[in-house]
Amino acid sequence: MNSNVDKYLVSNCAAIILAAGQSSRLGSPKQLLSYKGKNLLQHTIDVARQASLHPVIVVLGSGYEAVINGIDITGIHIVNNNDWQTGMASSIRCGIQALQDIIPIPDATILMVCDQPFVTPSLLNKLLSAQHSTGKPIVASKYEDTIGTPALFHQSFFPQLLELTGDSRAKKIMLQYQDQLMTVPFPLGDIDIDTTDDYKSLEK
Repeated sequence: MNSNVDKYLVSNCAAIILAAGQSSRLGSPKQLLSYKGKNLLQHTIDVARQASLHPVIVVLGSGYEAVINGIDITGIHIVNNNDWQTGMASSIRCGIQALQDIIPIPDATILMVCDQPFVTPSLLNKLLSAQHSTGKPIVASKYEDTIGTPALFHQSFFPQLLELTGDSRAKKIMLQYQDQLMTVPFPLGDIDIDTTDDYKSLEK
């Protein structure tokens, strides 16, 4: 092993699923949209479970009661982000803070969103494999001409994640520390559900 692999060794990895948004362009909670016999959020939770990520933390906000009643919460940790209207950064902070409460010094987490229907356990395992082989503290998904979620962050980057504000996303940190970043192809990662047309296309 090289020193970098040793330095950022990840033996256990959590999942933080960011699902607090209002889905304003869609007009109804995207978390509960039906997809392959379950809703989008349940699909994302199941993928994280199947990849043996632990703990699985789900950050909710808008429509909290409806969303929590629409998912199986067995064995997962639910966090209610009361500041969800301030932007994605508040959900990232909620998730990281909850993880640190559950595990004082966790190795790493994979940040996920609930509206990437083509995310799979295999993809999450590839993020972990890339981290193990390269020792890079950030491993992001690469699609089209960009990078994004799902993305793995070693705990050494949790302070930077906790400093995000407003609509800043984890991608800001990925771009800021590209020398410490590895990417894994996720060809369908650019397909997410923001509008009714997006959902109609998915159903086809």
